[in-house]
Amino acid sequence: MFRFASLAVCLALTATGAFAQTPGGAPVVTPPPSLAPSAAAQAGKAFLATNAKAPGVVSLPSGLQYKILASGPKDATSPKLGDIIKVHYEGKLLDGTVFDSSFERNQSVIMPLDGLVQAWLEALPMMKVGDEWLLYVPPELGYGDREAGPIPPGSVMVFRLKLLGMLAVD
Repeated sequence: MFRFASLAVCLALTATGAFAQTPGGAPVVTPPPSLAPSAAAQAGKAFLATNAKAPGVVSLPSGLQYKILASGPKDATSPKLGDIIKVHYEGKLLDGTVFDSSFERNQSVIMPLDGLVQAWLEALPMMKVGDEWLLYVPPELGYGDREAGPIPPGSVMVFRLKLLGMLAVD
């Protein structure tokens, strides 16, 4: 339980490998644990390069990739910086290890759209209430070369993110 709480706090603050599939069906390059961080970073770059060509994956200039799993109503609103958002999320490493999941806890999270990892700050304003996306997050839009709880330095992360609602802040 403490691990999950620690990760939620972290979120608010801030050519070799085995192959698997992400929840969206894209191939995953999984670096063996024995690889040095630079080799793991290369494996992450290889994954992102391959994933960019997968059906339905959109690549943004920042390096963030996303795939829409479900769309909310067309007239639903999108959050903006400073809004209070309500989300469900699941974060995984490329090897499929789940490092945090509000879905598993069956408890959504309410937090300000501010001070989150850069990938969330970029993706959430493009989402509408009711949308569910997969985010493929390069290290520079996540935790970079820092370790964040169970997330190793230089990790590419995959987030399943569902925007449940929001409250505007005056």
